Amino acid sequence: MKKIIFTDKAPAPIGPYNQAVLKGNTLYTSGQIAIDPKTDELNTENIQIETQQVMENMKAVLDEAGMTFENVVKTTIFIMDMNDFAKINSVYATYFNEKTAPARETVQVACLPKNVNVEISMIAIL
Repeated sequence: MKKIIFTDKAPAPIGPYNQAVLKGNTLYTSGQIAIDPKTDELNTENIQIETQQVMENMKAVLDEAGMTFENVVKTTIFIMDMNDFAKINSVYATYFNEKTAPARETVQVACLPKNVNVEISMIAIL
């Protein structure tokens, strides 16, 4: 049986999906974008602030599932402009211990929801 994970400390889904699904000991998150859950407004002042908002949203989802970034085994980063990679990576890196960081891929895409610059999803294991 799967368990739906939802927290009001992360943005509510904007379509027919959930913030995360826990199946057994594995958590599959939906992609998070830089919507501030307190205001429902995008927080895209610059790419570092945008990335930090995405990671804080993901932190809230992990917390709701009883996990931390240490539980994350795989991430996917979707970005609009590969030239932003270093700035995104510098913020992303502050959330992980380099020695135990998850596997990851980063892909440049043509467009993201609400025309944001970055979206991140994760898989975590208890």
